[in-house]
Amino acid sequence: MRDRIRIPLVVALLVTACAPSAPEQTEILWDEWGVPHIFAHDSETLFYALGWAQTRAHGDLLLELIGKARGRAAEYWGGQANLDSDRWIRTMGAPARAAEWYAAQGDFKAHLDAFAEGINAYARAHPEEIADDKEIVLPVTPEDVLAHYQRLLHFTFVVSPRELTSLDRYLEATGSETAGSNAWAIAPERSASGNTILVANPHLPWGDLFTWFEVQLTSPEIDAYGATLVGGPFHGIAFNDHLGWTHTVNTHDGYDLYELTLAEGGYLWDGEVRPFDTEEQTIQVRQPDGSLAEETLTIKRSVHGPVLSESGDRAIAIRVVGLDAAGAFEQYWDMARATNLDEFRAAQSRLQMPMFTTMYADRDGRIMHHFGGETPLRPQGDWKTWAQPVPGDSSEWLWTEVHDYDELPAAIDPQSGWLQNANDPPWTTTFPAAMSPYDHPPYMAPRFMHFRAQRSARMLMEDDSIDFDEAVAYKLSTRMELADRILDDAELALEGFYAETARSALRVLKEWDRLADADSRGAVLFQHFVRELREAGVAFAEPWSEEEPMTTPDGFADPKAVVSALTHAAATVYEDYGALDVAWGDVYRLRQGDRDLPANGGPGDLGIFRVVWFQEAEDKRRVAAGGDSWVGIVEFSDPPRAVALMSYGNSSQPDSPHNGDQLELFSRKEMRPVWRVRSEIEAHIKEIEVMDRGR
Repeated sequence: MRDRIRIPLVVALLVTACAPSAPEQTEILWDEWGVPHIFAHDSETLFYALGWAQTRAHGDLLLELIGKARGRAAEYWGGQANLDSDRWIRTMGAPARAAEWYAAQGDFKAHLDAFAEGINAYARAHPEEIADDKEIVLPVTPEDVLAHYQRLLHFTFVVSPRELTSLDRYLEATGSETAGSNAWAIAPERSASGNTILVANPHLPWGDLFTWFEVQLTSPEIDAYGATLVGGPFHGIAFNDHLGWTHTVNTHDGYDLYELTLAEGGYLWDGEVRPFDTEEQTIQVRQPDGSLAEETLTIKRSVHGPVLSESGDRAIAIRVVGLDAAGAFEQYWDMARATNLDEFRAAQSRLQMPMFTTMYADRDGRIMHHFGGETPLRPQGDWKTWAQPVPGDSSEWLWTEVHDYDELPAAIDPQSGWLQNANDPPWTTTFPAAMSPYDHPPYMAPRFMHFRAQRSARMLMEDDSIDFDEAVAYKLSTRMELADRILDDAELALEGFYAETARSALRVLKEWDRLADADSRGAVLFQHFVRELREAGVAFAEPWSEEEPMTTPDGFADPKAVVSALTHAAATVYEDYGALDVAWGDVYRLRQGDRDLPANGGPGDLGIFRVVWFQEAEDKRRVAAGGDSWVGIVEFSDPPRAVALMSYGNSSQPDSPHNGDQLELFSRKEMRPVWRVRSEIEAHIKEIEVMDRGR
C-alpha cells in the first residue's frame, strides 16, 4: 500500500531543496493554488499518483462520473435523470465495450491499472473525504475509466442524447452556445520575442463531466504540464519544454442517423428482411424509500448501430465513429512526450481520438492547425445531406471506413504567421486562407465564420508583433465584435422614426465602450437588444459571405423591427435594473460558495473572445455557468514561459480551499504564473505527499 505522508512546509523545503530531478521516491508537491506537481521515479507510480491526486481534488465528482459510466447511476442514486443516463449509455454499449478495450490495451495497460489503483488507495486511506452516497461506487476498475472516456468523448462530445435531431446539430454548427473553445498559434515572425506562442482556451460548462484538472507530470519518461478532464489518465491539453497543443471542438460530423423501414420483425436491407440483433438488460432503479425496482431495457441493433426510436413502420438507428479505437490514452501519452512536430504528428496520426481540432506550436518555430478525429469516408452527399437521417435500407449509404490522417484538413506554418480557431470550420483558420473546402469532400465541414471567430482573427490580423503580455490581454478581451458591426446600422434604422425610448437607448449604446468588463455601462442593454432582435427574427440585410468573411453579415433588413427591438430592450432593462446604463458586473456575477463577484466576459455569439455563459438567478442577476474554464498561454522560450487560470479552482470537493479560489483572479481579469521547475515550485509549496510503494 502507498501511504500519504504530509510534510510541513518548512521541512518540505529542506527535503525538496536537495531532491534529485529523478527522485527515488515519488512526491506530489501541492502548490498554493491546489495544483499537484507529481515527480515520480517510474511511470506506474506516476499514474498511481495521478489517480490519487484526482481523487483528493475531485473524489465525489469522480466517483459519480464512474457510476454513470457503468450505466448504474439509477441503481446508486435513483432519479429520472440517472435512469435516462443509464438507458443511453447502455444502449450505446459503453460498459461492455470498455471491457473489450481494456483487453486490447498494450503497454499502457499497466499505467491504466496504476491510475485506478491510485483512486482506490486514496478512497481507502481517506474515507471521511468521500461522500457517503458516493462510496457505493468503489472500487474503481480500469474498465470503468475506459467506459467514462467513451461516455465523455463519444457519447457526449461526438453525440449527446440532447443533440440527436439533425436540425439541432446543424444549428450548433452555426454558432450556438455549446461546448467550444478558442485556440491560437503565433509563429516567430509575428511574435515580438521571436518565440512561438500558444493560447489554449477551452469553453465548457463549469461542472459535471466537463471539469478540468490542472496537473504537472514528471518522470524519467515525461515532463509535461497541462490539464485533463476529471477521470482521464492523460493530459488533454499540455506543453513540455519543446512543444504544446490545445484543442477546440471542431465542426466535425462523427455520427449519422439512418432511417430504417421495419418489416416482419426486422428491417429492410438490400431488398431483403434482416433481423435485429436484440439484447435485454435489467436496470436497477433505487426508489425514494431506498428499495430497488427493476426495469427491462431492450436494445436493438441494426448493421448501422443501436436503434434509438421506432414509430409506425419506421425506426432510427445511429452510427458513431471511433468505437474500435481503444488507444487514445497511449496516443496522448506519446503526444505529451514528443519533442518536435514530426514526433507529435506520428503519435497523433493514429487517430484514436474521435474528434477535435488540434492547435500546435513548438520551440522550433513550427505551428499547425489539424482538423482532427475520425471523419467517415462517406459514399456520397454533402454536409447538409448527412445532417439529416439518410436511407438505412441500402448498403449504398453505409460507411465502414474513415479518412486517413493526411486526408484531413491541415495548415502547417502558414504564410500569415498565425492560426486561430474559435469553433469555426478550418477554412477560416488564417488569412490568406491556408485550407480550401474545394480540396476536401463536401461533407467534411460546413462554411461559415461567426462573430467570435471574426473577433479572434481580427486581433491577430491587426497586430504584426505580438508580445506575451499582449497575448494575455487579447485572451482576456471582452470587446463585442457584434456591437462593432451593428451599432451604426441601429442608428441608421432609427432615422425617420419617432421613438424616444429607442433614441435614449441608442445614446447609452453610443457612449458605451463596447466591452463586457465589469464596469462597462451599455453592455447589459446591448445584450437585451440582441436577444430581442433574435426573438423577433430580424435578419441581416447582407448575409455572411465567403468572399468577405470578416465584414459580413451586416446591415438590417427590417429597420422598423430594429426600432421595436431596441424599445423593448430598453423597457426591460429599466424595469429590471432601474437604469439603462447599469454596469455589466452589477448584473452578471461570479458566484461559488460564499463568493459573489462582478463578472466580465459574455456569450461568444456576441463576438466576445472571453466567453462566459450565464444562467438567470432569482434576483434577476445572471450567474456564470460555463465558458472560459482552464486557460493556458505559453511562450516557447527556453525554458517556456506560461500563465494559466482555472476559473472555478482546481478542486470540486466541498471543503477544499481551492473550490472557487481563482474566481477573484477571474473577476480582476488576471492570470497566475505557471511553476514547472522545481526551484520555482519550492517557493509556493503548501504540502508534499510521498507515495511510499509498499514500504
